[in-house]
Amino acid sequence: MSAEGAQRAIAAALAEARTQKWNVSIAVVDAAGELMAFARMDGASLSSVDISRGKARTAARFRRPTRGLDSALSAGRYAILAFEGAVPVEGGVPIVVGEQVVGAVGVSGVTSAQDAQVARAGAAAVRP
Repeated sequence: MSAEGAQRAIAAALAEARTQKWNVSIAVVDAAGELMAFARMDGASLSSVDISRGKARTAARFRRPTRGLDSALSAGRYAILAFEGAVPVEGGVPIVVGEQVVGAVGVSGVTSAQDAQVARAGAAAVRP
């Protein structure tokens, strides 16, 4: 994940959120889950800052969207919680280039499904 790619993801996610009139926080992390870029829109809640970072980190480290991880918890797969800072809630999307996860986008501030919509827009901007 390049710094330029991370900024493209932020710009695309911000554009989607603005189009929908949603105030969110957006985090972009590298494949290891470390922060590369971040934006908090005016009016986004303070809690959305940490949640967006957690969703991005969770998507990167599990190498899959965070959607469905809540179902895994409901099914008794509690090992997910062993990962410090795991946020098993929809709104984290991996960035995949070729077959490799190079990072992830996490969004928080609206409903989980809306967060995921914004995150997908950001992730799509990095894919070739």
